Amino acid sequence: MNVTVAGNSGFCFGVRRATETLEAAISSKKSKIFTYGDIIHNRQYLDKLASLGVKSINSDRIETIARGSTPSDPSTVVIRAHGITKEEEERLSELARENENFHVIDCTCPFVSKVHKIADSETDDDTVFILIGTESHPEVRGIVSWAKGECHVFASSAELEDYISANNTDSWREKCVIMAAQTTQKLSEWNFCIEIIQKHCTNVKIFDTICSVTEQRQTDAAELAPKMDAMLVIGGAHSSNTKKLYEICRELCPRTYMIETANDIPTELFGSIYNIGITAGASTPDGLIEEVKTKMAELETNKSFEELIDESLKTINSGDIVTGTVTSVSGTEVHLDIGGKTTGIITLEQFTDDPSAKLSELVKVGDEIKAFVIKNSDIDGIAMLSKRRVDSDAAWFAMEEKAREGAIIEGKISEAVKSGLVMMVGSVRVFIPASLSGVPRNGDLSALVGTTQKVKIKEVDVRGKRAYGSIRDAARAERRAREEAFWSTAEIGKWYTGTVKNMTVYGVFVEIAPGIEGMIHISELTWKHIRHPSEVVSVGDTIDTYIIDMNRADHRISLGCKTEETNPWRILHEKYSVGDVAKVKIVSFTPFGAFAEIVPGQDGLIHISEISRERIAKPSDVLEIGAEVDAKIIAIDEEKQKVSLSIKALSEPAAPAEVEAEPEAAEPSYDNGVVYSTDAPEESVYTEDGADEK
Repeated sequence: MNVTVAGNSGFCFGVRRATETLEAAISSKKSKIFTYGDIIHNRQYLDKLASLGVKSINSDRIETIARGSTPSDPSTVVIRAHGITKEEEERLSELARENENFHVIDCTCPFVSKVHKIADSETDDDTVFILIGTESHPEVRGIVSWAKGECHVFASSAELEDYISANNTDSWREKCVIMAAQTTQKLSEWNFCIEIIQKHCTNVKIFDTICSVTEQRQTDAAELAPKMDAMLVIGGAHSSNTKKLYEICRELCPRTYMIETANDIPTELFGSIYNIGITAGASTPDGLIEEVKTKMAELETNKSFEELIDESLKTINSGDIVTGTVTSVSGTEVHLDIGGKTTGIITLEQFTDDPSAKLSELVKVGDEIKAFVIKNSDIDGIAMLSKRRVDSDAAWFAMEEKAREGAIIEGKISEAVKSGLVMMVGSVRVFIPASLSGVPRNGDLSALVGTTQKVKIKEVDVRGKRAYGSIRDAARAERRAREEAFWSTAEIGKWYTGTVKNMTVYGVFVEIAPGIEGMIHISELTWKHIRHPSEVVSVGDTIDTYIIDMNRADHRISLGCKTEETNPWRILHEKYSVGDVAKVKIVSFTPFGAFAEIVPGQDGLIHISEISRERIAKPSDVLEIGAEVDAKIIAIDEEKQKVSLSIKALSEPAAPAEVEAEPEAAEPSYDNGVVYSTDAPEESVYTEDGADEK
């Protein structure tokens, strides 16, 4: 058995500092020693402290102990490495000031104290404090007690995402979000949380508070686990960082066990496992790690005489899987020591699928190889082995796991057969039925040969060496993933650069993300009055647009292009006022005048009476469509958003012509309120109210 211990296993800096300080206080024998809560999360270490008379207390007993401390019987309280709440810390300080025989030693881990300061200094009523950690953990309770304003604790990225989806968190966008993590948080989970919060909020301050030693410990464990046949994670059942280490190792090495002591080592490891890795949580004493290593060595060699006899008589049979050590390598064969008096031989053909490969470049003396026993000769002491068979079986079992997970893989289509397509994934042949290929019925399947496709593995028969996949299901899964990614960040007012995909009389459809389309209504396409979208865009055009409204349930998105900054009426006001002269473009005629574009999208009316000082029958007598002329702005109607223009106002009036003087009209005569007009016919008389009298 080969045992490897991961780097950075056992006590971290903060735990070692706390235990060494506590042990120094015990050794001084100057006072009774108490710990405020468990100094670390390790049952064996706590049992050792209890045997030395050190008691763990909580807030219920603290005042009794403080007030009972006397010169002849002083007391010392050591604050645990995980820290305590702000209120508890302030109360301890107050009690120590009141009684000089009561002492407090703060052994809070410096990394934890750093998070306390962040929560205290960075939060107020206008912030949202988000802590990623286990809410019931003493470290987390302590951190949260320092935060002001809105505060949330989430154990995982999934919990954070579910909360955002199920609750109205719009207020988070209006505040500053402060985000930190429990010092022993799993690094990958922390990174997922960062991605989620950055998608949801723009004003975010992220503090990386994961202990650097914890981070390195997790990295070392992740590097070791895939290389091992089994992993042992040593630590207390209540230790947060030990649980995180177990989760990391379990993902990379299925045979991972969490143990507290050497007595918990699983017996099934012996006789069947060769490479075993060990890692340990931050609260695991170095001595406990050594005990586990020693115990494993004892168990490995402590075999009965009968077991040793059985081992020597053990035979190697065809179909067995054996592990051997390479003793020599030639151009055509690899020789292995597989135990007893048998030598295993793997030929080039049974070592790799590549006939041009060189064995000397693939393997060296001392390497360990697992191989399948093709046949064995007890007389010659030779066993013919196959590494390809083991690799193939491993590939099929891996494919079976992908089928259980519904995983999507990528590979090249190697051939088209009558009923579907074939894809080779390593040594595994994956069949894709025509109905699941994504090719229309009676379509040309051969068009996909040689192309790289993504396939969802639906079923694997390891014994029959058959695997079935679906290109169509993979495409659907990817589409759903894209949609979920889009909707997780989409919000009203957000801008996108999209491509015009389709056009109707009432608007255009724009793809703003892969597979995600929204519609721009014709009224939101431009400030100009248009009859059809084709007047301003074409299919295939790239266009900047933003979300006006959206319906997550129906996946409908309404888009727009118009903004207040591009509003022609606003631009007109910024550029011109009544009395200004503008260069305008004649765009249309009516019987009563001509319309001219002042700024793009905003027209003004030149009434027929304002076109010329001379009388004209119609506007086209003196103007042409498309002509540019100078015109004076004579009126702006704010309510109706209309502008009146005048060309006539810019021309000089004609000098009046001399005319012969006309004889003065006779003065009308008045009689009792009746006016007798000398210009009126004799038979008509005009009264004051304008009625005719005959």
